Amino acid sequence: MSHSGLLKKLLLIVVGMFAFAFALVPLYDVFCDVTGLNGKPSLDVAAKSEKVEASRTVDVSFTTHSQRNAPFEVKSRQYSVNVQPGEMAEVKFSAKNLSAQSRVMQAVPSVSPGKAAKYLHKMACFCFDQQSFSANQEVEFTLVFYVDTELPEEIKELTLSYTVFDISEATANNTVLAKQKAG
Repeated sequence: MSHSGLLKKLLLIVVGMFAFAFALVPLYDVFCDVTGLNGKPSLDVAAKSEKVEASRTVDVSFTTHSQRNAPFEVKSRQYSVNVQPGEMAEVKFSAKNLSAQSRVMQAVPSVSPGKAAKYLHKMACFCFDQQSFSANQEVEFTLVFYVDTELPEEIKELTLSYTVFDISEATANNTVLAKQKAG
């Protein structure tokens, strides 16, 4: 086999690998929609619920975990709440910066089962914005949400999970860039 033939095959493999990697994101989204994995709820502020479905209840539980090396402890005051679809609910969360330095936290929500994500509407959530903490500061947040009355009948419980990230470095870099552009 000549070198030019081998080069053509290798280039074809590289192009094929790039195309496959590019297609992974939409394929992953389709996979998650089909299987109900990795439920991504909306990060928009929801409108207030107009009606309550009193004939059934849904158990909503809460979990939090920090990305490794993120110096935050975040937890809900209640493990779960039982709500009627359409009913407004409030849950308190405490968040603490465990470091001796000012830090910035970002919470990323997900819902399980994934197909329930579009039925969980948040009106107030600490996940909407980056949260700044001074050293060792503890803050209380209120999550205000409701489960849509259109939630399929077979879903009787769901879990709202938050992954907490330390974005202090990225925030500091953005501030420096903004100052450089302004000045």
